[in-house]
Amino acid sequence: MIPHQRLLFLFALLSTGAHAQWLNFPTPGTPRTPDGKPDLAAPAPRAADGKPDLSGVWHVHPASIAEMKRLFGDSIGITSVPGMEPDTISKYALNIFMDFKPEEAPMRPGAAEIYRRRATERELRGVCLPLGIPATGLVSEPNKIVQSPKLIVILYESDDTHRQIYTDGRALPAEIAQPAWLGYSVGHWEGDTLVVESAGFNDRTWLDLGGHPHSEALRVLERYHRRDFGHLDVEMTFDDPQMYTKPFTIKFTQDLWADSDIFENVCENERDRAHFVQK
Repeated sequence: MIPHQRLLFLFALLSTGAHAQWLNFPTPGTPRTPDGKPDLAAPAPRAADGKPDLSGVWHVHPASIAEMKRLFGDSIGITSVPGMEPDTISKYALNIFMDFKPEEAPMRPGAAEIYRRRATERELRGVCLPLGIPATGLVSEPNKIVQSPKLIVILYESDDTHRQIYTDGRALPAEIAQPAWLGYSVGHWEGDTLVVESAGFNDRTWLDLGGHPHSEALRVLERYHRRDFGHLDVEMTFDDPQMYTKPFTIKFTQDLWADSDIFENVCENERDRAHFVQK
C-alpha cells in the first residue's frame, strides 16, 4: 500500500478536472428520457460502417469514498484540491495491484526495488511529465474518444496527451526507434469488441500513482466493449517480462459524460521540481 501522507501529496500534484466545457449544449444524437436527460441505458450506437461507435467523453467509474477508505485508510478523505477528491478516481490509479495480496504481486526483484524506493524516498513522478498508460485514464480527468473507420483517437484531459489507434490493418512496428510516452497502438474488431495492442513505450512513466514501474519491453492488450449508451467496459492486460513474472489484468468501467467535453490542461509555473528525487 501507499503511505497515506504520500497519497495526499499525490492528489495535490494533479490538475483539477471539471464535468463540462460546452455548457447548455445537448450533444446531437444522444437518446433522451422523457424528462430530457441522457438515456444512458439506451442501446450502444453504431458507426456508419456498422461497428460499435465508442465516440464520446468518458470517465472511469470511481470507487466510493467508503471503499477508498477501506482500502487506503481514513486519511485519504482529506484533500484540499477541489475536483481531485478520492472518490473521483479508480482504485487502480493508486495501486495497479489492488486485486493482489501484497506478497502475491508478480514483481521481479528489480521492479520491487524501484517501487520500494519510490514509496520510501519521496521519489515522485516529475510534475508536468505525462502520466502514461493506464494511469492517465484512471484519474479524475475524463478522456474523449473520436472514432473513424481507420483511426481511433483518444484525447486525455490529463496532461493534454493523446493516443492514435490505427484500425487500418497495419501491424505494430517490428522495431521502434523512438519509444513514446503513450506507446504505439493498433486495433481490430472482434465482434463488437475493439481489441488494441500497444508497444513502444519509453520507461519513464509509472503504471500508477504509487510508482509501479515498467520497462520498454512493456506490451499492453486492451479490450473495449460499449455495453450500452452510457457504459464502456475496459479490460487491460500488461506484459512486461523484464519487470513482472507474468502478465496481469485489470478490469474497469468508464461512464459516459453526456453533453460534456474535455478541457485544455496545461502544466505551467511549476516550482516544486527542485524538491523531488528524479529518475
